[in-house]
Amino acid sequence: MINQILNYAFYAYSIALMIYILMSWLPQVRQSPIGVFMARICEPYLAVFRRFIPPIGMIDISPIIALFALQLVQRGLYVVLSFIFSLIS
Repeated sequence: MINQILNYAFYAYSIALMIYILMSWLPQVRQSPIGVFMARICEPYLAVFRRFIPPIGMIDISPIIALFALQLVQRGLYVVLSFIFSLIS
């Protein structure tokens, strides 16, 4: 049950990140209320990666690394929770 909820949460955040990344191609969309909301949700997480990964030319690859890191965290959390639940059972 908890694993399923976490999977949905990680999936929803991954989708939000992808939408926010695609919104960067349309600057006027980022100025909309939805764009501002998405920036508040996604930008703190992406800022961590932008601090360490500089853009290559005009291409910012930090969102790709951020999505990859999110998947690693999800899988790691799944392993830890599986281990904890095996100890409890």
